[in-house]
Amino acid sequence: MIIFPAIDIKDNKCVRLLQGDFDKVNVYGDDPSLIAKKWQNSGAEFIHMVSLNGARGEGNVNDESIKTILDTIHIPIQIGGGIRNKERVKELLDLGVNRVILGSVAIKNKELLKDLVKEYKEKIVVSIDAKDGKVAIEGWEEVSDVNSITFCRELEKIGVKTIVYTDISKDGMLIGPNFDVYEKLSKETSLDIIASGGVTSMDDVKILKNMNIYGTIIGKALYENKIDLKEVLSLC
Repeated sequence: MIIFPAIDIKDNKCVRLLQGDFDKVNVYGDDPSLIAKKWQNSGAEFIHMVSLNGARGEGNVNDESIKTILDTIHIPIQIGGGIRNKERVKELLDLGVNRVILGSVAIKNKELLKDLVKEYKEKIVVSIDAKDGKVAIEGWEEVSDVNSITFCRELEKIGVKTIVYTDISKDGMLIGPNFDVYEKLSKETSLDIIASGGVTSMDDVKILKNMNIYGTIIGKALYENKIDLKEVLSLC
């Protein structure tokens, strides 16, 4: 199982939000590239990044930080947040990003998603952010009427290989992930599932590993020293 340390960027700073609430922000560093280098030096093999400004439709204000991170580390990076057209996908891949994560646009524009998967294949990842079993969009600030499990099955048919599934109610709460939904997805789809939201302890990681989950994103638990990255990497 791959461990993805999370770097969320807002206004070119490394932050974490509580349950996706932009009014509840903890700043963990003014230079995200230093955080990225720290995780690389601890043995991370892949970094998960989100441009929070992009997710809110505030443009590409974090590109300076993204470029600096790409220049600073040599391990792969996947990034999401406000990626809503083919031009932006190409721009990020050309910069050196390894995988691009689509959120709202994957629901709102299925034809674009199909075109991108056809052209870029496994470089396209879809993020499903769920609240009470429904898919949330627009930086988690709007909840659709789309059932999250049904949507995952649809993505599989389109040809998406990898998804990031986040239970919003667990994110940043340090209360453990939604194991039930990951077990269901693991059994009912052949998708590579990246579990996100609520991973707090080594036991959480062990349970996900035993479910044959492809990967898990760890954010606040690393920043709050609840989990030691080197220790969890040795487990996986």
